[in-house]
Amino acid sequence: MLPPSPGALLALALLTGTAKAAEPPGVSECSATSRLDLTAESTEQTPGVCVTPDEPTTFVFGGLLPPGAVVLSDNHSISFAQVDNFVTVYPKRSLLAGERVKLTVRFADGAAPESASFWLVGHSVRGARRVEVFRHSRPADELKREAAEARAESRQCQEDKARLLAERTEPGGLMGAAWLERTGDVQWKDILGDLRQDPSNALELAKARSYSNPGSVAVRLKLLNPGAEPWTAVGAVLKDSTGAEVEFSPWQETAIPPGAPGFVVVGAEREAGQLTCPCTLKLWEAEGPRTVTLGNVTFPPVEQGGERE
Repeated sequence: MLPPSPGALLALALLTGTAKAAEPPGVSECSATSRLDLTAESTEQTPGVCVTPDEPTTFVFGGLLPPGAVVLSDNHSISFAQVDNFVTVYPKRSLLAGERVKLTVRFADGAAPESASFWLVGHSVRGARRVEVFRHSRPADELKREAAEARAESRQCQEDKARLLAERTEPGGLMGAAWLERTGDVQWKDILGDLRQDPSNALELAKARSYSNPGSVAVRLKLLNPGAEPWTAVGAVLKDSTGAEVEFSPWQETAIPPGAPGFVVVGAEREAGQLTCPCTLKLWEAEGPRTVTLGNVTFPPVEQGGERE
């Protein structure tokens, strides 16, 4: 069999190039749907509607739209007209296949959803002609009430957790040893001078000790509350230098009152050697922005025998 001539190879290359040039570019996902349903929850997703150059697409809404209700992210390749409850978009010939232009329509009745957005996606043949938009609105007050109820439920759970922690006569394990300053196998060290305090901390640090014993680590903090409300830690997390996080259980005898100091102990069932410290410790209260973040936290190695009480 004779090898192909240079001319044949050139022709093959040209044909291959022509075939590739004829292939339409990748088209972004869209549909030529004739119906779209809007709910207060669905506005987080923006559906794609196929539109074809030189062929108009009309969106029909269930009620009158206020003046200036329509916004296009790019009006160079698509224009529009708004009349009553109709919005008609006119894709220009310059609109490319797969090109995306966002259409946003704002409503004026105060109900949710307050607006709707659609991606107008260029498509050579599948452009939608008429799209009925059904808006299942809900009063904004109802949504606000539900959100407030959810926040209240979350706050109640956090407060219940804090109350249960506060009602315990004393924490168990290493946390109890840290709280009661017990001796024995517990190793401890004063870390106050080593810690880095976040400037946004809600409480001021007065004392800090870290503790280790086989299988557990803990931190005991004396904090001053300069705020106007009591402060109770309901959660804590320790992040080591590798980014790994360990959830710490907080315990305190009572809430730290305004303008006064108080003690908080946090700890976890974790070997000190499993943590790649220096670490960062963060504590937070129930349903509130007042947090305490401390950097450069370290723990005494158990095997070397830290300072004794």
